[in-house]
Amino acid sequence: MMPGRMNSRQLAQMMKRFGINVKNIDNVEKVLIQTDTKEYIFDTAEVTVMEAQGQKTFQIIGEPVVKNRGAETQDTQKEDIKLIMEQTGKSEAEVRKALKETNGDLAEAILKLTQP
Repeated sequence: MMPGRMNSRQLAQMMKRFGINVKNIDNVEKVLIQTDTKEYIFDTAEVTVMEAQGQKTFQIIGEPVVKNRGAETQDTQKEDIKLIMEQTGKSEAEVRKALKETNGDLAEAILKLTQP
């Protein structure tokens, strides 16, 4: 039988003989792919996993929302710094230092800056 004329059952049997397993991942809510400059967000997607020779390949079917990375983070960080400066009356340098020491935890940074 020629590969172009196989039905899905025959194809599945042939793949199984070659040690290739394919399965769907059910109830996928979100898929996120991050690069250094972009985020690809699939809110609804069909995901299939194919395993062959110890390697897994994931296939994602859906339409992603593509966002640039970095700009949003910088804007958020500036807003956080401004907020903490307003709350504590401390300088930008002091606020940045406190945020670094608290791994970006706003509440902890405010407490650190307001305690004697």
